[in-house]
Amino acid sequence: MSWIRATLQPLAAVFVALALSGVLLAMLGADVGLAFGALLGGAFGDALAFENTLVRAVPLLLVGLGISCAFRCGIWNIGGEGQLYIGALAATVLSTRLLSDAPGWILLPLTLGSGALAGGLWGGIAAALKVGRGVSEVLSTILLNFIAVLGVAYAVQGPLQEFSNAYPQSDSFPEAARLALFPGTHRVHTGLIPALLLPGLLWMLMFRSAAGLRLRAVGLSPEAARYAGISPERETIRVLLLSGAFAGLAGAIEVSGVTGRLFENLSSGYGFTAIAVALLARLHPVGVIPAALFFAALASGSGAMQRVAGVPSVTVQVIEALVIFLSAGFALPRSER
Repeated sequence: MSWIRATLQPLAAVFVALALSGVLLAMLGADVGLAFGALLGGAFGDALAFENTLVRAVPLLLVGLGISCAFRCGIWNIGGEGQLYIGALAATVLSTRLLSDAPGWILLPLTLGSGALAGGLWGGIAAALKVGRGVSEVLSTILLNFIAVLGVAYAVQGPLQEFSNAYPQSDSFPEAARLALFPGTHRVHTGLIPALLLPGLLWMLMFRSAAGLRLRAVGLSPEAARYAGISPERETIRVLLLSGAFAGLAGAIEVSGVTGRLFENLSSGYGFTAIAVALLARLHPVGVIPAALFFAALASGSGAMQRVAGVPSVTVQVIEALVIFLSAGFALPRSER
Protein backbone atom coordinates (compact mmCIF):
# COMPACT_ATOMS: atom_id res chain seq x y z
CA MET A 1 0.00 0.00 0.00
CA SER A 2 1.24 3.45 -0.85
CA TRP A 3 0.90 4.90 2.66
CA ILE A 4 2.93 2.03 4.09
CA ARG A 5 5.65 2.60 1.51
CA ALA A 6 5.52 6.34 2.21
CA THR A 7 6.10 5.63 5.90
CA LEU A 8 8.72 2.94 5.56
CA GLN A 9 10.96 4.68 3.02
CA PRO A 10 11.89 7.64 5.28
CA LEU A 11 12.41 5.25 8.18
CA ALA A 12 14.67 3.16 5.97
CA ALA A 13 16.62 6.29 5.01
CA VAL A 14 17.16 7.13 8.68
CA PHE A 15 18.07 3.56 9.58
CA VAL A 16 20.61 3.21 6.76
CA ALA A 17 22.08 6.65 7.56
CA LEU A 18 22.52 5.70 11.22
CA ALA A 19 23.99 2.32 10.25
CA LEU A 20 26.52 3.95 7.92
CA SER A 21 27.33 6.49 10.63
CA GLY A 22 27.92 3.63 13.05
CA VAL A 23 30.37 2.06 10.62
CA LEU A 24 32.12 5.41 10.30
CA LEU A 25 32.35 5.80 14.08
CA ALA A 26 33.75 2.27 14.42
CA MET A 27 36.38 3.03 11.78
CA LEU A 28 37.36 6.11 13.81
CA GLY A 29 37.80 3.94 16.89
CA ALA A 30 34.80 5.24 18.81
CA ASP A 31 32.49 3.19 21.01
CA VAL A 32 29.43 3.11 18.75
CA GLY A 33 26.97 2.07 21.46
CA LEU A 34 28.21 4.72 23.87
CA ALA A 35 28.09 7.40 21.16
CA PHE A 36 24.53 6.65 20.06
CA GLY A 37 23.44 6.23 23.68
CA ALA A 38 24.82 9.68 24.48
CA LEU A 39 23.13 11.11 21.39
CA LEU A 40 19.79 9.67 22.47
CA GLY A 41 20.26 10.74 26.08
CA GLY A 42 21.20 14.28 25.04
CA ALA A 43 18.00 14.56 23.06
CA PHE A 44 15.47 12.75 25.25
CA GLY A 45 17.34 11.68 28.40
CA ASP A 46 15.57 14.02 30.82
CA ALA A 47 12.95 16.73 30.84
CA LEU A 48 15.36 19.56 30.05
CA ALA A 49 16.92 17.64 27.15
CA PHE A 50 13.47 16.95 25.73
CA GLU A 51 12.54 20.62 26.11
CA ASN A 52 15.66 21.64 24.17
CA THR A 53 14.72 19.21 21.43
CA LEU A 54 11.18 20.60 21.21
CA VAL A 55 12.42 24.20 21.07
CA ARG A 56 14.83 23.35 18.26
CA ALA A 57 12.09 21.50 16.39
CA VAL A 58 9.78 24.53 16.13
CA PRO A 59 11.76 26.56 13.53
CA LEU A 60 12.71 23.39 11.66
CA LEU A 61 9.05 22.43 11.45
CA LEU A 62 7.83 25.81 10.25
CA VAL A 63 10.55 26.39 7.67
CA GLY A 64 10.22 22.76 6.56
CA LEU A 65 6.53 23.29 5.91
CA GLY A 66 7.28 26.24 3.66
CA ILE A 67 9.94 24.37 1.75
CA SER A 68 7.77 21.30 1.30
CA CYS A 69 4.87 23.22 -0.25
CA ALA A 70 7.26 25.10 -2.56
CA PHE A 71 8.89 21.84 -3.68
CA ARG A 72 5.42 20.39 -4.29
CA CYS A 73 4.89 23.22 -6.76
CA GLY A 74 8.21 22.52 -8.44
CA ILE A 75 9.83 25.60 -6.89
CA TRP A 76 13.20 24.96 -5.24
CA ASN A 77 13.15 27.47 -2.45
CA ILE A 78 16.62 27.38 -0.89
CA GLY A 79 16.04 30.69 0.87
CA GLY A 80 14.44 29.56 4.12
CA GLU A 81 17.42 30.82 6.11
CA GLY A 82 17.19 34.33 4.72
CA GLN A 83 13.41 34.43 5.05
CA LEU A 84 13.75 33.39 8.69
CA TYR A 85 16.23 36.21 9.32
CA ILE A 86 14.01 38.78 7.64
CA GLY A 87 11.05 37.63 9.71
CA ALA A 88 13.08 38.02 12.90
CA LEU A 89 14.26 41.47 11.76
CA ALA A 90 10.73 42.70 11.05
CA ALA A 91 9.46 41.38 14.38
CA THR A 92 12.30 43.17 16.17
CA VAL A 93 11.69 46.49 14.43
CA LEU A 94 8.02 46.41 15.29
CA SER A 95 8.30 45.26 18.91
CA THR A 96 11.36 47.25 20.01
CA ARG A 97 11.01 50.41 17.94
CA LEU A 98 7.59 51.02 16.41
CA LEU A 99 5.06 49.63 18.91
CA SER A 100 7.11 48.87 22.01
CA ASP A 101 4.49 50.43 24.31
CA ALA A 102 1.49 48.65 22.80
CA PRO A 103 -0.49 46.23 24.98
CA GLY A 104 0.23 42.54 24.69
CA TRP A 105 -3.10 41.56 23.18
CA ILE A 106 -2.19 43.47 20.03
CA LEU A 107 1.62 43.63 20.14
CA LEU A 108 2.28 39.87 20.18
CA PRO A 109 0.00 39.05 17.22
CA LEU A 110 1.44 41.98 15.26
CA THR A 111 4.98 40.87 16.09
CA LEU A 112 4.39 37.37 14.77
CA GLY A 113 2.32 38.65 11.85
CA SER A 114 4.99 41.12 10.80
CA GLY A 115 7.54 38.32 10.73
CA ALA A 116 5.32 36.18 8.52
CA LEU A 117 4.56 39.12 6.23
CA ALA A 118 8.22 40.11 5.87
CA GLY A 119 9.29 36.53 5.18
CA GLY A 120 6.57 36.21 2.56
CA LEU A 121 7.60 39.41 0.82
CA TRP A 122 11.24 38.29 0.89
CA GLY A 123 10.19 35.10 -0.87
CA GLY A 124 8.14 37.28 -3.23
CA ILE A 125 11.34 38.92 -4.48
CA ALA A 126 12.53 35.56 -5.80
CA ALA A 127 9.09 34.99 -7.32
CA ALA A 128 9.17 38.37 -9.09
CA LEU A 129 12.64 37.68 -10.45
CA LYS A 130 11.60 34.26 -11.74
CA VAL A 131 8.31 35.35 -13.28
CA GLY A 132 9.46 38.73 -14.52
CA ARG A 133 13.04 38.04 -15.59
CA GLY A 134 13.34 34.27 -15.75
CA VAL A 135 15.93 34.15 -12.93
CA SER A 136 16.26 30.69 -11.39
CA GLU A 137 14.75 30.65 -7.92
CA VAL A 138 17.63 28.45 -6.76
CA LEU A 139 20.12 31.20 -7.56
CA SER A 140 18.03 34.09 -6.29
CA THR A 141 16.99 32.48 -3.01
CA ILE A 142 20.57 31.48 -2.22
CA LEU A 143 21.80 35.02 -2.83
CA LEU A 144 18.92 36.49 -0.85
CA ASN A 145 20.10 34.40 2.11
CA PHE A 146 23.40 36.29 2.16
CA ILE A 147 21.66 39.66 1.87
CA ALA A 148 19.31 38.86 4.76
CA VAL A 149 22.03 37.56 7.08
CA LEU A 150 24.30 40.52 6.36
CA GLY A 151 21.35 42.90 6.66
CA VAL A 152 20.65 41.66 10.17
CA ALA A 153 24.34 42.00 11.04
CA TYR A 154 24.26 45.61 9.87
CA ALA A 155 21.02 46.32 11.74
CA VAL A 156 22.26 45.06 15.12
CA GLN A 157 25.50 47.04 14.77
CA GLY A 158 23.69 50.16 13.59
CA PRO A 159 20.08 51.31 13.71
CA LEU A 160 18.77 48.44 15.84
CA GLN A 161 21.66 48.15 18.28
CA GLU A 162 20.67 48.28 21.94
CA PHE A 163 20.64 51.76 23.43
CA SER A 164 23.60 50.98 25.72
CA ASN A 165 25.75 50.15 22.63
CA ALA A 166 27.38 47.41 24.70
CA TYR A 167 26.91 44.51 22.32
CA PRO A 168 25.91 44.07 18.67
CA GLN A 169 22.36 43.09 19.48
CA SER A 170 18.95 44.67 19.73
CA ASP A 171 17.21 45.72 22.92
CA SER A 172 15.24 43.05 24.72
CA PHE A 173 11.70 42.50 23.56
CA PRO A 174 9.11 44.04 25.87
CA GLU A 175 7.31 41.44 27.95
CA ALA A 176 4.14 42.04 25.97
CA ALA A 177 5.89 40.84 22.80
CA ARG A 178 7.25 37.64 24.37
CA LEU A 179 5.68 34.24 23.91
CA ALA A 180 4.74 32.67 27.23
CA LEU A 181 6.28 29.44 28.46
CA PHE A 182 4.15 26.39 29.11
CA PRO A 183 3.59 25.92 32.86
CA GLY A 184 6.17 23.64 34.44
CA THR A 185 8.71 24.03 31.63
CA HIS A 186 11.91 26.04 31.43
CA ARG A 187 12.11 26.67 27.68
CA VAL A 188 9.08 25.34 25.82
CA HIS A 189 7.13 28.36 24.59
CA THR A 190 3.64 28.66 23.17
CA GLY A 191 5.02 29.04 19.66
CA LEU A 192 4.82 25.25 19.69
CA ILE A 193 1.03 25.54 19.32
CA PRO A 194 0.94 27.09 15.83
CA ALA A 195 3.84 24.87 14.84
CA LEU A 196 1.69 21.82 15.58
CA LEU A 197 -1.51 23.24 14.08
CA LEU A 198 -0.14 24.55 10.80
CA PRO A 199 0.82 21.14 9.34
CA GLY A 200 -2.83 20.09 9.48
CA LEU A 201 -3.99 23.34 7.93
CA LEU A 202 -1.39 23.08 5.18
CA TRP A 203 -2.43 19.48 4.51
CA MET A 204 -6.02 20.64 4.02
CA LEU A 205 -4.83 23.40 1.72
CA MET A 206 -2.61 21.14 -0.34
CA PHE A 207 -4.85 18.07 -0.59
CA ARG A 208 -8.39 19.24 0.07
CA SER A 209 -8.68 22.53 -1.79
CA ALA A 210 -8.65 23.78 -5.36
CA ALA A 211 -5.73 26.08 -4.55
CA GLY A 212 -3.65 23.10 -3.40
CA LEU A 213 -4.61 21.14 -6.49
CA ARG A 214 -3.36 23.97 -8.69
CA LEU A 215 -0.05 24.11 -6.82
CA ARG A 216 0.51 20.36 -7.14
CA ALA A 217 -0.56 20.35 -10.77
CA VAL A 218 2.10 22.94 -11.63
CA GLY A 219 4.67 20.88 -9.75
CA LEU A 220 3.82 17.72 -11.67
CA SER A 221 3.70 19.33 -15.12
CA PRO A 222 3.68 23.09 -15.73
CA GLU A 223 2.72 22.69 -19.37
CA ALA A 224 -0.18 20.35 -18.62
CA ALA A 225 -1.30 22.73 -15.89
CA ARG A 226 -1.19 25.64 -18.33
CA TYR A 227 -3.22 23.61 -20.83
CA ALA A 228 -5.82 23.11 -18.06
CA GLY A 229 -6.07 26.86 -17.56
CA ILE A 230 -3.70 27.15 -14.57
CA SER A 231 -1.07 29.87 -14.67
CA PRO A 232 2.29 28.48 -13.47
CA GLU A 233 3.53 32.05 -12.98
CA ARG A 234 0.67 32.93 -10.65
CA GLU A 235 1.16 29.74 -8.66
CA THR A 236 4.89 30.43 -8.43
CA ILE A 237 4.21 33.79 -6.83
CA ARG A 238 1.65 32.36 -4.45
CA VAL A 239 3.75 29.47 -3.27
CA LEU A 240 6.87 31.55 -2.70
CA LEU A 241 4.84 34.08 -0.71
CA LEU A 242 3.41 31.24 1.36
CA SER A 243 6.72 29.47 1.76
CA GLY A 244 8.46 32.66 2.84
CA ALA A 245 5.67 33.43 5.31
CA PHE A 246 6.25 30.12 7.11
CA ALA A 247 9.96 30.86 7.43
CA GLY A 248 9.33 34.46 8.47
CA LEU A 249 6.97 33.27 11.18
CA ALA A 250 9.68 30.90 12.38
CA GLY A 251 12.08 33.83 12.70
CA ALA A 252 9.55 35.91 14.62
CA ILE A 253 8.83 33.03 16.99
CA GLU A 254 12.54 32.46 17.53
CA VAL A 255 13.17 36.02 18.73
CA SER A 256 9.88 36.30 20.59
CA GLY A 257 9.93 32.90 22.25
CA VAL A 258 13.59 31.90 22.63
CA THR A 259 16.20 34.64 22.40
CA GLY A 260 14.13 37.70 23.34
CA ARG A 261 16.31 39.90 21.16
CA LEU A 262 17.93 39.98 17.71
CA PHE A 263 21.63 39.35 17.14
CA GLU A 264 24.02 38.01 14.55
CA ASN A 265 24.05 34.27 13.89
CA LEU A 266 20.56 33.98 15.27
CA SER A 267 19.95 30.74 13.43
CA SER A 268 22.13 27.67 13.61
CA GLY A 269 21.32 26.85 10.00
CA TYR A 270 17.63 26.10 10.54
CA GLY A 271 16.79 27.24 7.03
CA PHE A 272 19.20 24.77 5.45
CA THR A 273 18.46 21.85 7.78
CA ALA A 274 14.77 22.39 7.02
CA ILE A 275 15.47 21.30 3.43
CA ALA A 276 16.47 17.92 4.82
CA VAL A 277 13.36 17.96 7.00
CA ALA A 278 11.12 18.48 3.96
CA LEU A 279 12.90 15.77 1.98
CA LEU A 280 12.76 13.23 4.80
CA ALA A 281 9.04 14.00 5.22
CA ARG A 282 8.57 13.26 1.51
CA LEU A 283 7.14 16.78 1.21
CA HIS A 284 4.11 15.78 3.28
CA PRO A 285 2.96 18.52 5.70
CA VAL A 286 2.19 16.13 8.55
CA GLY A 287 5.36 14.11 7.94
CA VAL A 288 7.32 17.29 8.63
CA ILE A 289 6.52 16.95 12.36
CA PRO A 290 8.51 13.74 13.05
CA ALA A 291 11.18 14.77 10.55
CA ALA A 292 11.73 18.08 12.37
CA LEU A 293 11.82 16.26 15.70
CA PHE A 294 14.44 13.86 14.36
CA PHE A 295 16.81 16.59 13.16
CA ALA A 296 16.19 18.60 16.33
CA ALA A 297 17.15 15.53 18.35
CA LEU A 298 20.36 15.17 16.36
CA ALA A 299 21.25 18.78 17.10
CA SER A 300 20.37 18.53 20.79
CA GLY A 301 22.21 15.26 21.29
CA SER A 302 25.38 16.16 19.42
CA GLY A 303 26.85 18.00 22.40
CA ALA A 304 26.25 15.06 24.73
CA MET A 305 27.83 12.70 22.20
CA GLN A 306 30.94 14.85 22.17
CA ARG A 307 31.12 15.13 25.97
CA VAL A 308 30.39 11.51 26.82
CA ALA A 309 31.88 9.55 23.95
CA GLY A 310 34.51 12.01 22.74
CA VAL A 311 33.02 11.98 19.27
CA PRO A 312 33.25 15.32 17.45
CA SER A 313 29.85 16.95 17.17
CA VAL A 314 30.57 17.44 13.48
CA THR A 315 29.76 13.73 13.15
CA VAL A 316 26.12 14.73 13.47
CA GLN A 317 26.52 16.79 10.31
CA VAL A 318 27.74 13.64 8.59
CA ILE A 319 24.60 11.83 9.74
CA GLU A 320 22.45 14.72 8.47
CA ALA A 321 24.25 14.64 5.11
CA LEU A 322 23.69 10.88 4.83
CA VAL A 323 19.98 11.31 5.60
CA ILE A 324 19.68 14.03 2.96
CA PHE A 325 21.49 11.87 0.42
CA LEU A 326 19.39 8.81 1.14
CA SER A 327 16.16 10.82 1.31
CA ALA A 328 16.82 12.30 -2.11
CA GLY A 329 17.71 8.83 -3.34
CA PHE A 330 14.67 6.87 -2.35
CA ALA A 331 12.57 8.63 0.28
CA LEU A 332 11.61 11.53 -1.97
CA PRO A 333 8.56 10.86 -4.17
CA ARG A 334 9.62 9.77 -7.63
CA SER A 335 7.79 12.67 -9.29
CA GLU A 336 9.78 15.20 -7.23
CA ARG A 337 13.26 13.92 -8.03
